[in-house]
Amino acid sequence: MKKELMDILACPVCKGDLELNMEEEDEKGEIVSGSLYCRKCDQRYPIAEGIPNLLPPELRQSSI
Repeated sequence: MKKELMDILACPVCKGDLELNMEEEDEKGEIVSGSLYCRKCDQRYPIAEGIPNLLPPELRQSSI
């Protein structure tokens, strides 16, 4: 995931701002793993293999 996406991403539940918690970054400076956190509704969205999973929590659980 490119860090520039943070300018346009919003929480899919409440449309609040998301905070980036980065765990791993590649040599190009792109985010490989981590999470996005919304303080407004206290939801966390995982980033895996460079792809943020912005499905609402109830849909994310059923897709596993």
